Amino acid sequence: MWGGINSSSEQPNSNKSSANECVSVSVIFPVTMMVTGIVGNTLALLLVYRSYHKKENKRKRSFLLIIGALALTDLTGKLLTSPVVISVYVSNRQWSRVDPSGNLCAFFGVCMTTFGLCPLFLAGAMAIERTLAIHAPQYYSNHMTTRLTKLVVLSIWLCVMIFALLPIAGVGRYTLQWPGTWCFINTGNHILGNTIFASTFTVLGITSLLVTVSCNVATIRGLVVRCKKKLSSNKQLERITVETLMQLMGIMCVLCVCWSPLLILMSKMIYTESSSDHCYKPPPDKSSSQSGELQTDCNFLLTAIRLASLNQILDPWVYLLLREILLRKVCQVANAVTNCSVEGFKEIPVTVEARQHLKEQIT
Repeated sequence: MWGGINSSSEQPNSNKSSANECVSVSVIFPVTMMVTGIVGNTLALLLVYRSYHKKENKRKRSFLLIIGALALTDLTGKLLTSPVVISVYVSNRQWSRVDPSGNLCAFFGVCMTTFGLCPLFLAGAMAIERTLAIHAPQYYSNHMTTRLTKLVVLSIWLCVMIFALLPIAGVGRYTLQWPGTWCFINTGNHILGNTIFASTFTVLGITSLLVTVSCNVATIRGLVVRCKKKLSSNKQLERITVETLMQLMGIMCVLCVCWSPLLILMSKMIYTESSSDHCYKPPPDKSSSQSGELQTDCNFLLTAIRLASLNQILDPWVYLLLREILLRKVCQVANAVTNCSVEGFKEIPVTVEARQHLKEQIT
């Protein structure tokens, strides 16, 4: 059924002595991440749905559509992958008990690739949308329609799904990864198809990060310039500008912290043509110090994938839920950075009309 995939007989079994050395291996992690991910993204979807159908938010619908697509993607990813991981932990980390045919490993790998790249691409699309709104307001007003936004979102989902299914055609391979509780792209075995597939995933991920960071920096710069020019003396508008700056900086920090370790580690593994196979049984010719270094690398791989998964949990909080809460705590810091006066901020309520007014100012 799944071409280019390791069967269960080819997958290494978890070595208990090695697994015990990884003190971070615990079912608590996937359970906690699943619950928090489901709650956060569900709340985000409810908020987006409510905001999308308000008449005063008509001009923000493209932005809300992308946020909703991001929350839906993250929620679906958690619902499809977390139960599998928890089941493997319950089975004493013996993947073969849960997936004797090997098909589940292939499905899990497809999900990891799809719901890993989609949020990165959607974040990039959102960053581009904000940059156009600030730096090309006329073009944005004339061309950024909800129909175009829906087409972009659907194209991202479809293209990433096609890419994730390439191992079926023999390009790339999904294999069991340390500590035997998840499957992902194989970076070793000196096979050209594996190298091409893994390299493409890494390049796409890094490119998405660079696009997101570059566009957000450009948007922040545009907002700061407008703020310094004192386009409006309305304190509410200045407050919203500071809020937007904080949100964009938070997005960049979360994306870089969550995804950089995994993408860097994958680049290293591709370059050295190595994989996580040695994590189960270190080579006998290695010294104790070298074996310790290998074990450290294995644990770092597990930490890196958990950080990438953490992005699915943090996305809704960064984009929606903590936006106003965080502003009230650190508005003074943001004031020092942007040189925007927020005097009297605490007495100014947050209103939809103020947000709409700012939108009209910049578009």
